[in-house]
Amino acid sequence: MAFQTEIEFKLPRGYMDEGGMLHQEGTMRLATAADEILPLKDPRVQSNPAYLTVIVLSRVVTKLGGLPDVNPRIIENLFASPDFHRIHATQTDQLMAELESEKETLKKLFVRWEELEALKAASPDAKAD
Repeated sequence: MAFQTEIEFKLPRGYMDEGGMLHQEGTMRLATAADEILPLKDPRVQSNPAYLTVIVLSRVVTKLGGLPDVNPRIIENLFASPDFHRIHATQTDQLMAELESEKETLKKLFVRWEELEALKAASPDAKAD
């Protein structure tokens, strides 16, 4: 069985475009490390860390209804479930702690990756480009 990298979804509320068409069905791909790291340099994320979710989603949602592309403006304007904040507010502290823990893990993995790349480059078997 092939490893599935794209997932189809249906949003409960969706996105209404300027013509009044509602877009609910879409496709997203699995996020890469770059999808999670590169947005950290975005000034919008630096001034408002909560914006990271918007940028990451705009990178990984590959299709939403009949829209030609998905960008941060589209993600910003998705309809939120009215109960979302009430339901998930109790999880904020736990999720933030998990996020910080994962950030630390990611930093360690990145350092190790750089170490391995340096070893690989220094290897006598390394090919010159």
